[in-house]
Amino acid sequence: MKTHAADGPRPLALPLLLVVVLIGLPGVAGRALAESEYRMGPEDTLKISVWKDESLTQEVIVRPDGKISFPLVGDLDAEGRTVEELRKELTKRLASYVQDPVVSIIVTKVSSYMVYVVGRVNHPGEFVLGHQADVMQALSLAGGLTPFASENKIKILRREQGKEVAYPFQYGEVVKGENLGQNMLLMRGDVVVVP
Repeated sequence: MKTHAADGPRPLALPLLLVVVLIGLPGVAGRALAESEYRMGPEDTLKISVWKDESLTQEVIVRPDGKISFPLVGDLDAEGRTVEELRKELTKRLASYVQDPVVSIIVTKVSSYMVYVVGRVNHPGEFVLGHQADVMQALSLAGGLTPFASENKIKILRREQGKEVAYPFQYGEVVKGENLGQNMLLMRGDVVVVP
């Protein structure tokens, strides 16, 4: 009986496929981890659905007071929470009205991650970001420094525990690749001041 090349040993195909799938997993896991750590803020848009109950599938916006409203349970705090934290609380509250609720929440639009760049930049203003950005990236979004900017007297203003804190930023050093630690990731509400 003749055998064809196609009839040869096939067991390698499955392990090879598993290796390809496993190689792709770290990136997927990394994205999932990053998404799970995102903390919601005002103006973010969420799609909330309860399995097998179309009337409880809604798109909601986090209000300026940091809360959302949802049928049956009323208001819930969303600001500063992860999607998983909000999902657990909503599931717990719905359990009084819906038997074994299966809740899913997706952040469909990130609008709360705003930073501000003011002073001697080409396009000062408020910038809504869909991702984290550092100081250099924010300055780039603002069109860069004007010729009269004091590039080594830039400050990042941040509200921490109710107090305003100013962090120095020396643009000239960072451009030269020096003291790169000052090119920090900006947080929601940070203001970059370019004198």
